[in-house]
Amino acid sequence: MDRVATGDRTAFAMLVKRHALRYRSLAFRYLDDVARAEDLVQEAFTKVWTHASRFDSTKARFTTWFHRIVVNRCLDEKRRRKVDQLPETYDEADGRPNAEATMAEEGGKARLHAALAGLADRQRLAVTLSYFDGLSNIEAAEAMDMNLKAYESLLVRSRAKLRERLLEDREQLFEALG
Repeated sequence: MDRVATGDRTAFAMLVKRHALRYRSLAFRYLDDVARAEDLVQEAFTKVWTHASRFDSTKARFTTWFHRIVVNRCLDEKRRRKVDQLPETYDEADGRPNAEATMAEEGGKARLHAALAGLADRQRLAVTLSYFDGLSNIEAAEAMDMNLKAYESLLVRSRAKLRERLLEDREQLFEALG
């Protein structure tokens, strides 16, 4: 980051190459929109480039700092995003699952995704940071701007809610099978 702050494009390119995929995944899991997730991460990297001098390695690691930037952008996007009403004459969308949805369903991914989507934003983010992004509890707490005890408490509640939702899905599946 010191090299990036001095305008070193090679250092910045290496930073982007090293971290872009991980943070696009984070943004996608949060926004459920591939194109918007890519745009959002690109905007976040632009912010890193323009504000690299603000980074203080004594306060946080780059990954924690950048997580906070991406998470804040995701939260802003979710607040901004409003569903536009379609005119009455607009045709309804085809409700059949597309190939991507069919593939995601394999292996229970769709059920897990649905259960995650049913969690509150902060709960979903806590689960995502700890289990999908592999952050330690301390790193995740910093990324969410929380103290460690509060984060761990949120994570316990999140796992309990997720377990409850997945058990409900399991019971409904067995009832449907007969």
